[in-house]
Amino acid sequence: MAMINQSSEGVPLVHQQMFKVEMNEGPLSKLVVAILMSLLFICINCIMFHTLMSKPVFRELPRYILFAHMLCNDSVQLMVSLLLYVLSMNVQLIPKALCALIILVTVTTFRNAALNLAVMSLERYVAICFPLRHSEMVTQKTIGVSIALIWIFSSINLSIDIIYALIVNPVSFKDPMFCTRQMFILSPWQRDMFDGFNLFSFVTVTAILIFTYINVMVVARSASADKESARKAHKTILLHLVQLVLCVNTFIYGTIERALAMTSSSRLFMDLRYLNFLFVLILPRCLSPLIYGLRDDAVRPLFLYYVRCGAQKVKPSVTAH
Repeated sequence: MAMINQSSEGVPLVHQQMFKVEMNEGPLSKLVVAILMSLLFICINCIMFHTLMSKPVFRELPRYILFAHMLCNDSVQLMVSLLLYVLSMNVQLIPKALCALIILVTVTTFRNAALNLAVMSLERYVAICFPLRHSEMVTQKTIGVSIALIWIFSSINLSIDIIYALIVNPVSFKDPMFCTRQMFILSPWQRDMFDGFNLFSFVTVTAILIFTYINVMVVARSASADKESARKAHKTILLHLVQLVLCVNTFIYGTIERALAMTSSSRLFMDLRYLNFLFVLILPRCLSPLIYGLRDDAVRPLFLYYVRCGAQKVKPSVTAH
C-alpha cells in the first residue's frame, strides 16, 4: 500500500510544481479567460433554466424535465470545475474533508452528463417508436426515478473511495492537501474499480445511443411514421452521440494528462491542460442550451425573450408537443 500511496501522491506533487512555474512565469490571462468563459456559460444555462421554469408545460413534459436536469448538472459541473482550477492555479491546500466533498460533486456531475444523454435518448426512442404508450411509459415519476438512479450510480465509485480512506486513515481528513482525484486512490483495487466504472459507463451509454439511433432512423424512413418528429428525434440522438464523444475525450485525456505530468516539460503540460479545460470540459457544457434549447421551436422564442430582458412588447406563447 505504501507503494500505491507514493504513486498516487507523485502526480499531484508534479502538478503542484508545474502550477508554481506557470504562476511565476506567465500572466494570469489564461485564468481570466477560463473564469469569464465559465461564468458566461453558467449565465446562459441559468437563463435557459429560468425559461423552462417559467411555463407549466415545460415543468410537466418529461423531455423538458431531463433538459432542465442537464442544465443544472452542467452548471454545477462548471462551477466546481472552475473552483478546482482556481485552487490548482494558486496551489491552494484545503482540508481533505472539504476536498472530498468538492471531488464528489465534480465526479458525480461529470458522470451524470453521459448517463443523462442516455436517458434523453431513450425518452425520444419511446416517443417515436411507441407513441401510443409514451404517456404511459414515460411519466414525471419514471423520470424522477431515472434522475435519482443517475445520481446514485455516478456517486458510487468515489463514495466507496472516500469511505475506504476514512477507514484507513480517518485523522488525515483534517489535514490540508492539494485537492485531486488521485489522492483518494490508496490501493490497486481502487484504480481497477475506477477504470471498470469508466468502461462500463462508456459501453452502456454508447450501446443505448447506438440502439436508439438505429431504431429511430428505421422509423423515420417508414411510411407510417410522423416523419417530421422522427427526423428531429433522429438529429437529436445524433447530437447525443457527438456529445458522448466529447465526454469520452475527457476520460481519455485524463490518462494522457497523468502521463504528461511525469514526462513533459512544465510549460507543455500547462498549455495542454489549459486547452483540455477550455475545449473538453467547458465548451461541451455550453452545447446543451445551443443544441436542445435553440433547436426547440417552443423554447427558442421564450429564451431569446429573456436574453433580451423582455425587450419585446409581446411575450411569446408556448406550444410544446
